[in-house]
Amino acid sequence: MFEFIAALSASIESLAVGLSWTLITIFPFLPESLPDHPETVMIVIGFGGQFLFAMRFIIQWITSERENRSVIPIAFWYFSIGGGMVLLLYAIWRQDPVIIFGQGLGLFIYLRNLYFVSRDRRRDTEDTSE
Repeated sequence: MFEFIAALSASIESLAVGLSWTLITIFPFLPESLPDHPETVMIVIGFGGQFLFAMRFIIQWITSERENRSVIPIAFWYFSIGGGMVLLLYAIWRQDPVIIFGQGLGLFIYLRNLYFVSRDRRRDTEDTSE
């Protein structure tokens, strides 16, 4: 199991190096040493995942304030999935089984909740069209 995670981590790091070269090509003001330090790119990606994950609470808070009651908008689940996927990628790169487990389980739960929302909306649409 740990060998598989290590292999995934190495693949992710290779992608980070490739992304570094792409960024240097697009933004020539970036340091040419960026590909030698894929951890810099991965830390930025990790913070991006944290930002997406935090946005779900901000969206939920704004929506609840607007409706003056506790509401979980569908965007909450999309931000949860996006942030969870990016954080899972980061956790795999770090080879951290605790975070991998937590984010993997979380993704399953977010996807399942999105399924329920979608199913209920389809049902509601079918009920109103009859």
